[in-house]
Amino acid sequence: MQLLKALWALAGAAICCFLIFVIHSQFLKEGQLAAGTCEIVTLDRDSSQPRRTIARQTARCACKKGQIAGTTRARPACVDARIIKTKQWCEMLPCLEGEGCDLLINKSGWTCTQPGGRIKTTTTEDQREMS
Repeated sequence: MQLLKALWALAGAAICCFLIFVIHSQFLKEGQLAAGTCEIVTLDRDSSQPRRTIARQTARCACKKGQIAGTTRARPACVDARIIKTKQWCEMLPCLEGEGCDLLINKSGWTCTQPGGRIKTTTTEDQREMS
C-alpha cells in the first residue's frame, strides 16, 4: 500500500515538473533570454602578435531592474548597475577563482593576476564614447 502511494506521489511530481516546463517554454520563446542571464554573441581572437592574444566578445543580456551587463568569473553576467557607473570593476568579481583583481589606473578596465604571475588585462568600451 505504501509503495502504491509513493508511486502516485512520484507520478504527480513528474506531471507537475512537465507542466512547469511546458509553461516556462511558452514564456521563453526562441531567441529570448531568461531574466538575469547572458549569452556570448560573438567572440573574436587575434593572436598575430607574439606572446599576446587580443580577444573581443559581444554578449547579449536580459538583466533585471537595477542590473547591467558585466563580467563575473570571466563570463558575461548581469551585475549591479552602480558598479559600472562608478567603474569599480573589481566589485563584479571579474577574475577566475584564485586570481587577483586590480583596477587600471585610468579605470578603463582591470587586470586579473594568476598565482604564477601571468596577467590578463581587460579594457571596456564605453558605448557613449563610441558614437
